[in-house]
Order: sequence, then C-alpha cells, then structure tokens
Amino acid sequence: MKQLILLVQLVALALGSFAQKKQLTMQDAISNARTTLAPENLSQVQFVYGTEDYVYAKRIGNLPVWFRGNAKSVSDQPFLSLAQLNQKLRTAQMDTLKMMPLVQFNQGLEWILNLNGSKIALNPVSNKVNVLVDSSVFAKSNVEESKAGYVAYLDNFNLFVSRGTDQKQVTADGTKDIVYASSVHREEFGISKGTFWSNNGRQLAFYRMDQTMVTDYPIIDWTSRPAHNVNIKYPMAGDKSHQVTVGVYNADTKALVYLKTGEPAEQYLTNIAWSPDDKYLYIAVLNRGQNHMKLNQYDALTGEFIKTLFEEKEEKYVEPLVPMLFLKNDPSKFIWQSNRDGWNHLYLYDLKGRVLQQLTKGNWEVLDVKGFDAKGGQLFYVSTEESPITRNLYVLNVKSGKSRRITQGFAVHNSQVSTSGNSVIDIYSTPDEPRVVQLVEMASSKAKVLLKAANPLADYATEKSAIFTIKGKSGDELYLNLYKPLNYDTGKKYPVVVYWYGGPHAQLITNGWNAGAGDYWSRYMAQRGYVVLTVDVRGSDNRGKAFEQSMFRRAGEVQMEDMMAAVDYLKSQSYVDASNMGLFGWSFGGFATTDFMLTHPGVFKAAVAGGPVINWAFYEIMYTERYMDTPQENPEGYAATYLSNRVDQLKGKLLLIHGQQDPVVVQQHSVDFVKHAVDKGMQVDYMIYPGHEHNVLGKDRVHLYQKVTDYFDLYLKK
Repeated sequence: MKQLILLVQLVALALGSFAQKKQLTMQDAISNARTTLAPENLSQVQFVYGTEDYVYAKRIGNLPVWFRGNAKSVSDQPFLSLAQLNQKLRTAQMDTLKMMPLVQFNQGLEWILNLNGSKIALNPVSNKVNVLVDSSVFAKSNVEESKAGYVAYLDNFNLFVSRGTDQKQVTADGTKDIVYASSVHREEFGISKGTFWSNNGRQLAFYRMDQTMVTDYPIIDWTSRPAHNVNIKYPMAGDKSHQVTVGVYNADTKALVYLKTGEPAEQYLTNIAWSPDDKYLYIAVLNRGQNHMKLNQYDALTGEFIKTLFEEKEEKYVEPLVPMLFLKNDPSKFIWQSNRDGWNHLYLYDLKGRVLQQLTKGNWEVLDVKGFDAKGGQLFYVSTEESPITRNLYVLNVKSGKSRRITQGFAVHNSQVSTSGNSVIDIYSTPDEPRVVQLVEMASSKAKVLLKAANPLADYATEKSAIFTIKGKSGDELYLNLYKPLNYDTGKKYPVVVYWYGGPHAQLITNGWNAGAGDYWSRYMAQRGYVVLTVDVRGSDNRGKAFEQSMFRRAGEVQMEDMMAAVDYLKSQSYVDASNMGLFGWSFGGFATTDFMLTHPGVFKAAVAGGPVINWAFYEIMYTERYMDTPQENPEGYAATYLSNRVDQLKGKLLLIHGQQDPVVVQQHSVDFVKHAVDKGMQVDYMIYPGHEHNVLGKDRVHLYQKVTDYFDLYLKK
C-alpha cells in the first residue's frame, strides 16, 4: 500500500511539473525552432588559415566581436572588433562599416569579406586590400572569381569575364532559352552551378544549355492586374530534353572552344573536373537512360575528345554525384566515388582508368569527402559506418588504405578540418545533447569543449522521442521515430499522425537533436495528445543501393509495403487508437501519401498530401526517368502510379496542398486529381499557397502547419 501511495505521489508530482512548464505554440514549433528556440551555437566558427587556431563571433553588448583560441588557451580572447576592423580599412583607405560583416578566415592568408557591395580580401598584417569583385559586378548573377583575379558573371543572359577595368563579353546569343554559366539538368547529378575555374584561375569551363526544344510550361503570376502568364521550360518524362555543351574560355588569350562531347545531344554532362596541370577537363557523361556512364577526358585547348578512362553500367541506373578528386601529392592518380558494390565508396584510379585499390568497403555509405591534410597523405571523409542514423569523421591513409575514426559518441557529427589536418572542429548533437562544439587534436584525440548548448526546450512541456527499428516484409530494418502524447496514460488510446517522405536523397531520422527534424511540430502534436510517428521506408537515402533502387520502375510499391509494416506496429500498441490515424507527406511524400490512401483505403482516416506527384508523366525527365524509365519504356509502371485514375478507391478525408507557383511539382498534378475526383463524384479538400513555389517558407509556413493541424483535429479527435 505504501508503494502504491508513493507511486501515486510521484505521478502527481510529474504531472504537476509538466503543468508548470510552457506549452509550445505553433509559432514556437515552426518559426522559433530555427531562431529563438534553436540550440545555441558558436557563430561562424572556423579555423584561421594555416593555423590550429579557431575563431568565432560572439555578441558583446550590441556588437559582435570575433574571439580566438586554440587547444592550449585556457580562455578564448577577443580577436577582432568592429572598431579594429574599421581601423584596418581606414589604413587601406577604404570605406568603413557600420556592422560587423561575415568574415572568412579559412580561405587563405587574407580575410575575405563584403564591403559596401564589393567583395574584398584584406591582408591583416599589411592592412592592404585587394578588391576581388567590384560592386558593379558583385550585383550581377552567378558571380565567381578565380585565384588569378578574373571574375565570371552573367549579364542579360550572357557570360562576361572581367579583371579590373578589362571586361570581355564571352557569349552573345544568350536568352532565357539559351542559358549560359548556370546549373543544368534540373540540378540533378550533384550539379549546383555552371562555372568552373581552372586551378590557376586563367581558364573557365562553363555550361551552355539550349532549351529551345523544350515545351513551355505556364506559371501564372497572380500579383498583377490582370494576372499574367510566365512560361518556364519544363521537360516532362518521355518528351524532348534540353541539350547541353561545355565551353572553355581562356581569360589570358581570349580564346573560346567548346568540348566535342559528341552525340546524342540528349545526354548529361556531369561532375566537371580540371586536371591538376589545367590541360584537360574530365566529365562524367551519362546517357539519357541513366544506366551507362563514361568518364571522358577532353583537351582544354582544342576541345578534342581524348579518351574514356572507364565506364560504369547498371541494369537500373548510375548516378554520378561527385567529381574526380586528384591526389594532392600525385597528379597521376585520383579518387572516384561509386556505389558499384552496393554502397557508396572511394576507389583509387590511375589516369589509364585502372582501379588501383578500393579504399573504403563495407555495408555503409561514404557521405562526404572533406579533403586532404597538408601533406596529402591523409584523406578525411564522413560516413555511416557506425550506424545509418549517425555521422562520423574518419581519416584514411591513402597509401595503406587504412582508416581511423576521429569523432566519438553515437551522434550526428559535422566537422571542419584545419589546413594541416592536425585539428578538427567537431560540432555534434544527440537527442539528449542539443549541440556540442569541441576542438579535437588528431594526434592525441584530446577534445576541448568550446560550447555545450543548454536544452532550448527545458522550460517547455515536451519530451524526446524514441528511435528504434522494425523489420519490414522484405527483411530490411526500417527506422522509426515515435513521440508519445504528453502525460501519456497507458490506459488510454490516442489518435495518431504519421509523417514520411520515402523517396531518394532524403533521410528523415538521425540520432541528432530532435531526431534530425528541423522543427518541433511532432512535439507540438504530442503535446496536443497525438502519437506521432516518422518512418524511413525503402527508397530513402543512405541505406545502400538495393534499399533505394527497390522502387525502380514502380515508384510507391515498396513504400506501401513498408508503411503497412509501420501500421501493423502501431496497431500492436495498446495506446494507439487505430480508428483515428492520419498520414502526412510532402513532394514524394505527398505522392506516397495519396498512393497509400488509394492502395490501402480506410487504414488512415485522414491524410494531407503537400506538393504531391500525381502522374509521373507530368514530372521532369532527369529525376523521373532515373527511377521509372520513360513512359514509352514502362507504360505499366506509369499507369499503376497515375493516382487520378484510382481516385474512386479513396476512403477517408484527403487534403491536397500546393504552392501556386511551384516549378518543381507543377500544380497540374493536384489539379488533375481534383478534376478526376469531381468527375467520379468523390470529395477531396484543396488548399493553395499563392506566391509560394514547391515549399511554403517564411511566415506562411506557420499558416501551413496550422492548416494541417486543424485538419487532423477535425477528423481524428473525438
């Protein structure tokens, strides 16, 4: 009896403790999660180039001041104030600043900063300034400067290269349909820009994209009276694609050539890299079918094709994402990333295209290569070797092929390496530790903690989630993240909301702060009495080639199967109200959500599908044809995933949401679904966000999540 009384008292005390804490608001959950309720950080923490010293900005009074420290310093000392920076600028006879700018101390011996519209390099010893990009050029688009002082930029659709007062117009036929020096192929294959300076900074490789043959697609601008149409080029699966070439401009000689990349014109030119001596360019050339890649070498002076170093062929698809990386101390060898053995790993090659060694191996993924140490013998990389839900830094001895783990703890680590490779700034988090910033010495593995952030939610009535795995029907382990309702009572049953994505290049669950989520909406919903589950099903990222490629030619099929495994888990829990469950996803997740509501009608009582793909024949060539082939090659797959044709299978409530200016998943998808619903006499709900593209960002994101929450409250709460 005494034990029972004590238990009751403890429960009452716990409930009272929660009652005294703050409740998350929607503003807290969505907007403040990235500002006032984000974990504390060291602003702009970085190494000082060529040293083991670190610097970061810290606010003193109303002004940020840069602090500096190292492994031996007991306390970090003020390093640079705005007054001190302005004194250096006055000495250089430059304008002064009213606010402390962002400064890069790790890009060379000079400090790089923006000064009243210009980009400058300040020598902190001589106080001399070198203007890298003048304000008249810095305001242009796609600006990129070279180490030789040349600057490439776009003006009125054409490419220019300037140095000082010398300005050269490189192209003359640029239009909205003849696109220069910009990212191409819809930014697939790791492409994020369109200009590539040579190592010496005197030659510029650049993309030229001809999209005149691509069909115009209308995006309506509703802000004018009357509204008007703005056409974009949108190559849909199976249709005509744009044609890309690569130009090379010699800024010294003013010579311009185009690489002879050959036929067919509809191919993908990806992962551009310069040889260390700047004589050659290497391009991973991928066929439109995306199952045959050639790593080709071209002469930078003449544009001539030299040879194919090697080829990769796959039954399903090849997806080159990272350019070749030449060894720092041996220009005859390079490192290539490939998932040919089922996992993304590093391979050492020579310039004859021969594999000399597979440098990393195992059932895990190399996610990022940080670069070499000063001598070039050690290579730093990030991988999932410990677990698919953690990230750790490793160092690889290129000669021996042996690697060593640097970061410790079952956590998500984000690291910076000093110029020498002797020190690492390690920033990590776990579900219990919002953020820790520490300096790690490579030789001793000793760590100096620079910041241990407090829990920003300590004053709020919320608890962390549980991350665990279940086994799917396929035998694969599926990661789940579960929030139980606040003040959870084992004797009650609670409504459920499940969130997912399920497509390539996305992983929702990691063992970091807030389980890897950027907002606190799941916590907010748990606070309101929901069980909230997130699941990473097959098709999602960082689990190996077979896990992702399982969806090939039939998007959604394996996702449906894995979601049913998650549903079965939920139904096995005594606290779950299986008659009141909701499903939510965006983009690919919007497709998967709609698909599930039609494939397994009645399992979820209500669902929200944001920016959903409804018909893969409406989606872009580069992404769709990789996973689905063309509609002509895979008519059965496209027919099975054309969701509008199955709208009459819907049971329960479905809300479709779309950004009205979406150029990624165009609004035609959801409109088509609504039209079919009307034709079949089916009721669906629809919400648009004018002015927003594929994601609803900014202040309106709070409105979006309130809309989603209200929808689930309406149909899932008794």
